[in-house]
Amino acid sequence: MNTFDDCYSKPTDMESPGSLLPLLLTVTAISLTGVMAPGPVTAIAITKGAVRREAGALVALGHGMVEVPMIALVALGFASVMAVPGVKATVGLLGGAVLVWMGAGLFRTKTEAVEGGADVTRGCLLAGLTTTVANPYWFVWWATVGATLIAGASAWGLVGVAAFTLTHWLCDLGWLSFLSWSAFTSRRFWTPAFHKGVFIACGTVMAGFGIYFIVTGARVLL
Repeated sequence: MNTFDDCYSKPTDMESPGSLLPLLLTVTAISLTGVMAPGPVTAIAITKGAVRREAGALVALGHGMVEVPMIALVALGFASVMAVPGVKATVGLLGGAVLVWMGAGLFRTKTEAVEGGADVTRGCLLAGLTTTVANPYWFVWWATVGATLIAGASAWGLVGVAAFTLTHWLCDLGWLSFLSWSAFTSRRFWTPAFHKGVFIACGTVMAGFGIYFIVTGARVLL
């Protein structure tokens, strides 16, 4: 039986693909465009970062806890399963419902956040994990763009896949940490009304994505 190491063994000298650096630079550029795009993970990093400086790093850690296994699954051929319409619809419906619920939660906690933020600082790691899994486009990205990058990295065997994984996650870590740090350091300039507005805006973004994912998933089934 083939193992992961058998599938992605190190190439021989005659098959050497050359330097890994160009691929990692490509991975960095593509990963940053993905993580910097507004979405549920961005919203939760800003929301929690407003009251906790290191929230972005914890969100990125939760994000990585599901992303690393996903990379392994895609490398082993799981991308084709994620492209099945029924799977895409199910992910859209369930993920959309979770995002709507989390968005509503931001509306419920906005007052507490302005007054102290104790409730909002809890569960940063879990929030990163949840918002990632609940986002259907995360699955789509890995079934398409991510799968292509992993296929390129596999030319260097397990070392290439590992380097790809680390590079991609460091992009997530850097950007989400920057967001939470920026939100935390600038909060002294936030009026109560502005602070409430940030939480309302983030809740609206999250719930809006959720509703869109539910509608998209339902259309796939109809």
